[in-house]
Amino acid sequence: MSKVAVALSGGVDSSVTAFLLKQQGYDVVGVTAKTTCTSEAEQIIKNAQAVAEKLEIPFYPLDVTEIFKEKVINYFENSYRIGETPNPCIMCNKYMKWGALFDYAINELDADFIATGHYAKIKEINGIYKFFPASDEHKDQLYFLFMLDQEHLKKTIFPLSNYCKDEVRKIAFDNNLPSKSSKESQDICFIQTPMTTKKYLNSLFTPQKGKFIEAESGKILGEHDGFWQFTIGQRKGIGLAAPEALYVTGIDAKTNTVFVGYKNSLIAEELFLKNINWSCPVEEKEFKALAKIRYNMKAIEVNVIRQGNDAMIKFPAKVSAIAKGQACVLYDEKDGHLLGGAFI
Repeated sequence: MSKVAVALSGGVDSSVTAFLLKQQGYDVVGVTAKTTCTSEAEQIIKNAQAVAEKLEIPFYPLDVTEIFKEKVINYFENSYRIGETPNPCIMCNKYMKWGALFDYAINELDADFIATGHYAKIKEINGIYKFFPASDEHKDQLYFLFMLDQEHLKKTIFPLSNYCKDEVRKIAFDNNLPSKSSKESQDICFIQTPMTTKKYLNSLFTPQKGKFIEAESGKILGEHDGFWQFTIGQRKGIGLAAPEALYVTGIDAKTNTVFVGYKNSLIAEELFLKNINWSCPVEEKEFKALAKIRYNMKAIEVNVIRQGNDAMIKFPAKVSAIAKGQACVLYDEKDGHLLGGAFI
């Protein structure tokens, strides 16, 4: 009987993951990472433990507060400090779920696999493990998983890959799991309501007057209270009067300057990626692929020209609002499996 360590968050997805695996005959244990020293983090541990007790499986809390602070929170704060737009979920997956938790499960608990509530599929094809989109097209989570490698894939199970969210919730209700009425998790888990990202950043950085400058003309259009409150492509909340909508087109953290322009000034034809993490072997030097430069966009066709472990990404259909610090993720144009990606 294979042993599986489920990353329990106390939410509905991970709870149903553990439930399904137990039904399938696996030896299931629950592991929950404590990421911060807060009452919210303690509540997550309690919620996850309640799920484990309901399912009658062993439960192991894992304190990862130090590494979470270093690899996720510090990364998030430092990215904004230098004018980039971070994606903490990607770093959490790399260093928490498939870092500290993965190592603990495999090496300390002697688990054969770990499992999470992600909506994605893993298929072994000719000895190579490949990531495919889940059946629920609205829950594509491959974008957040591009930093995983073959060693991770061959020891990971995604029981929710063939389910949609409504079906998962129904399983939780039908089996009276403690998480059956839990809400969707927040995008940034360490920033809890009523705190917002803007309020969080303003608590870190002292408000400081800076200039709005029109990128094309160099004309000063107004003042703002800190560059960290803006991201590339942002339209709302700029507060400048203009004949057309203005967008943030650039940020200079050193001079506290936010550059703005009209929508056409955000258009790009190509992007150079460094240190691409290929989730499965890719032999071709030049090929067509699908790409996302942010999570909530439809994948578009691109031309990829590899240069060692780097690549030039050319966009036949021009794209807008490429933000430094976000990820560009590549997918196979035929079957949609994950090829790899890198931070912009």
